[in-house]
Amino acid sequence: MKLKLTDRSPRAEKAYHSADFLNSPVARPLRILSEFLEPFNRLRKHGIRDTIVFFGSARLKSKKDAVKQYKQVLARCKNRKRLTSSSKSQIDEAKTALEMSRYYEDAVELARMLTRWSKKLYHLNRFVVCSGGGPGIMEAANKGARWAGGRSVGLNISLPFEQSANPYVTKELAFEFHYFFMRKFWFVYLAKALIVFPGGFGTLDEFMEVLTLSQTSKIKKKITVVLYGSEYWKRVIDFPFMLKQGVVSKSDFKLFTYADSPKEAYEYLVKELQKNYPEETSLANGA
Repeated sequence: MKLKLTDRSPRAEKAYHSADFLNSPVARPLRILSEFLEPFNRLRKHGIRDTIVFFGSARLKSKKDAVKQYKQVLARCKNRKRLTSSSKSQIDEAKTALEMSRYYEDAVELARMLTRWSKKLYHLNRFVVCSGGGPGIMEAANKGARWAGGRSVGLNISLPFEQSANPYVTKELAFEFHYFFMRKFWFVYLAKALIVFPGGFGTLDEFMEVLTLSQTSKIKKKITVVLYGSEYWKRVIDFPFMLKQGVVSKSDFKLFTYADSPKEAYEYLVKELQKNYPEETSLANGA
């Protein structure tokens, strides 16, 4: 029996339209490649040439939020007949959060200062503030850039807790990653400077990877690294002890420096960027 044209079977679905295939283990290389090519294309489209990256804890709060939390904890504990060990612990945690909030406020101010400086440059879209796109220090960096009237990049990562995109990232420069290593690639690939605020495992991981890449000359470009908050970092990482044990060299300490105020960090970063990238940091109209 001769088939009519209308009796033909429907076309099979193309592989690149198949969600089942694209989310399968065998298509993992395509998903990885997508997290390289899509950011590359979008960043180029929006003229982002290089960045100043902010690392730091997602858990740090703004001073306003930390004060509110501290007052709430005190109010709850005040209504109890006696302070339990759990209550004391809650008060201590809230007090620490309030003390650590200064780093959030400093990150806002530093990002604001750097963005105002970059907007004066002859070359547009240079040294754009970039963060991990989430809360805490990341939010503070994007907020500072927004308050200065500039754009900022957010390289967010999908996590089951903590990480959610903050509202201050420039909409067209907000990215969502699945793979940590691709996200870290984009942190480093465009970065000309890096400021590391107090943070936990993730911050240490990102900082140490940059140090390792610089130490082994896998990063060929000049990248300025600032550890913000010397008291915190000198307690967390005992570099002199590592030197004493012979696992690092004295020359490795030239890979980074410390800063303890937005003004100190700003002046050092601008000086180093002007030294390393004189053409890119030329001011518009001699401003």
